[in-house]
Amino acid sequence: MMKTAIVGASGYSGEELVRLLSRHPQVELALVSSRSLVGKPLVEVMPKFRGLVPAELTFSDSDPEALAARSDIDVFFLALPHGVAAEFALPLVKAGHKVIDLSADFRLGCPVRYEEFYGKAHPAPDMLDQAAYVIPEITPAGWESAPLIASPGCYPTSVIAPLVPLLRAGIVSTKGIVANAMSGVSGAGKKLAEAYLYCERNESAKAYGLPKHRHLSEIEEQLSTAAGSDVVIQFNPHLAPMQRGIASTITVPAAKPDLAALYAAWNAAFAERPFIGILPSGTTPDTAHVSGTNRLDMSAVYDERTGNFIITSAEDNLVKGASGQAVQIMNLWLGFNETDGLL
Repeated sequence: MMKTAIVGASGYSGEELVRLLSRHPQVELALVSSRSLVGKPLVEVMPKFRGLVPAELTFSDSDPEALAARSDIDVFFLALPHGVAAEFALPLVKAGHKVIDLSADFRLGCPVRYEEFYGKAHPAPDMLDQAAYVIPEITPAGWESAPLIASPGCYPTSVIAPLVPLLRAGIVSTKGIVANAMSGVSGAGKKLAEAYLYCERNESAKAYGLPKHRHLSEIEEQLSTAAGSDVVIQFNPHLAPMQRGIASTITVPAAKPDLAALYAAWNAAFAERPFIGILPSGTTPDTAHVSGTNRLDMSAVYDERTGNFIITSAEDNLVKGASGQAVQIMNLWLGFNETDGLL
């Protein structure tokens, strides 16, 4: 059994990693860390995992150098805020560990763009060339040799995955793309703030982060790479009154107004990929149908009146949008079955 560790296991993504790794047939969850929960048994903090993790598994301190010295750990998952994850990535990679980072610290290849969108200098610009940004279904082979993997953001996965095969095939235009997306409240992280109290969010939906949500930087960088030219899009995120899930609607001018060609490009790109659900045109994805799974569902229609394709996608923001995708990456990285431990 390969041994895994979760650094920052107390947040929603960390808790989801505990759920997935505790049931994984090929790995053992050997370490969980949290500076605020040091010494507490995991099952005391998260009783739902009683019987799934050893009763003696307790939260350790999140000390980068001490964790790097753990030669028994094969893979570290960093479920930390941006700016903090890099503090751990540096010593862990230097010590020869495999690292999967769920933060934004290594998702962008350009430190200037990172500073533009995240409001501070990149914490480890010298490490950027060691990191690989991986959406398994669309990232070209070769990423497996990187010591550090940047696991994509939740919103970006829902937009990038449907569009990249179409941009590569010249099916859609690089201009005039608009993506409207709704996220469950868990996307804001586990924190105490008035804006996220039940009474504030229940029966309430609103746009936020306009016009330059942080994830826009990641989306545009990946779409530009796929298109071979700069792609600028309008990205409009919304907070929806649900615990988890992301639903995205992408309007994109058709370069080739042929719906069959669009679906052919999707089928070619995602053939035999277990976590992409391509739905028939006219059947729109539903967050309720992907909740708890690592699946990204998508479909498209063509609007003859406007000349646009309207693409819709849905995923669980904590699974395919975060922890599930990270486990999927680990499976491929270590040579396991891609679906091990995942639905």
